[in-house]
Amino acid sequence: RKSPKIGKIPLHLSELEQMYRKSNQPELSPDNRWLIMAELIPWAEFESEYAEKFSEKMGAPAKPFPMALGALIIKEKLLISDRETVEP
Repeated sequence: RKSPKIGKIPLHLSELEQMYRKSNQPELSPDNRWLIMAELIPWAEFESEYAEKFSEKMGAPAKPFPMALGALIIKEKLLISDRETVEP
């Protein structure tokens, strides 16, 4: 199943690229392993299921799904701790 698109850019990549650009990091190469992996994930399909798990009335707002899943994938692939995953 294909991801929703904005122009020629899949929606999930557009959102991830916007978050990345805000961090003032250099441009990512199209052959970056994380971008390649991101192409394989049905973001929109999972986003709706993820959003249903959270209440707007209780607790802190949920992190965006691409950020949450991306952090978990990076943590597991690199075999690092939660703290190492989020530290600069």
